[in-house]
Amino acid sequence: MAAGTGKIALVTGATGGVGGAVAEALLRHGWRVRALTRRAVPHRPGIEWIKGDAMNPADMLRAAEGVDVLFHGANPPGYRNWRGLAIPMLHHAMAAAKTSGARLIYPGSVYPYGPDAWPVLGEQSPQHPTTRKGRIRMEMEWMLAAEAKQGLRYLTLRAGDYFGPHAPSSWVSMIMLQGGKRLSRIQTPERQGVRRAWAYLPDIGETIARLAAMEAGLPPAETLHFGGHALADRQMAEAVSRAYGGNLPVRRFPWALVYAAAPFNTTMREVLEMRYLWRETITLDNRRLLAVLGEEPHTPLDEAVAAAVAGLRASKER
Repeated sequence: MAAGTGKIALVTGATGGVGGAVAEALLRHGWRVRALTRRAVPHRPGIEWIKGDAMNPADMLRAAEGVDVLFHGANPPGYRNWRGLAIPMLHHAMAAAKTSGARLIYPGSVYPYGPDAWPVLGEQSPQHPTTRKGRIRMEMEWMLAAEAKQGLRYLTLRAGDYFGPHAPSSWVSMIMLQGGKRLSRIQTPERQGVRRAWAYLPDIGETIARLAAMEAGLPPAETLHFGGHALADRQMAEAVSRAYGGNLPVRRFPWALVYAAAPFNTTMREVLEMRYLWRETITLDNRRLLAVLGEEPHTPLDEAVAAAVAGLRASKER
């Protein structure tokens, strides 16, 4: 563990995948970490848990008092009522960061981009999303840019599809690993020839911890892209198969069943809206991140997938 920095970070969403990975990385780098939680305090040593709700501006202000960095990883589960929850929470996080003088760090995604920006996304690529979730994500990024003119310091790190030991809602966890169930086959949704970006959560956490350590030297409003694992065709599915001993067959995902269930199931409708991510090549240009950090934290694919499998199995046993 690194020597203490004397700095304090507030993490919202620390009970989730990305927030948890960021909190753990900050602890490794010697930060004092606070985390806002609505539920009973989880068992994660080293974190100062504060009871409160990101939907409550007073709770956010109280939790952010005296912090140097505020990582805003709170996200509505399953994208339910995203506009009604995600946008107010971001408003409250921005207000708390401005009041405390902290830099707000926000995990972005590829959602705000449309066909005119594909296949390789740069930080300044045009944002013309074609989906509802993409438009909401774009609006949230616009909120950050607008508040920067009023004194907010922020850093957005955009990345591809998350996966890792504590990412229960990711495609790898839900679709390929079936939530940790015993598998007889692996289903993969992509069109042949498509290349897409995957972001291993511990690598994201490490990247954000390194950026947080140098945030005072960054521009007041900064956006960087995380390249991650840019995989084509069935490379992710084959890595999952290797994690299970290499004996599981890889099959195409049954999209027809999703279409049939969509009229009756909110999650299936949300999945269909984002199907384009599996039909088009979309990767991220990380050259600016490399120029800032010198390297991008990168866990080998097989090691990362094995950790994701082990994490899901452990969560099923608890």
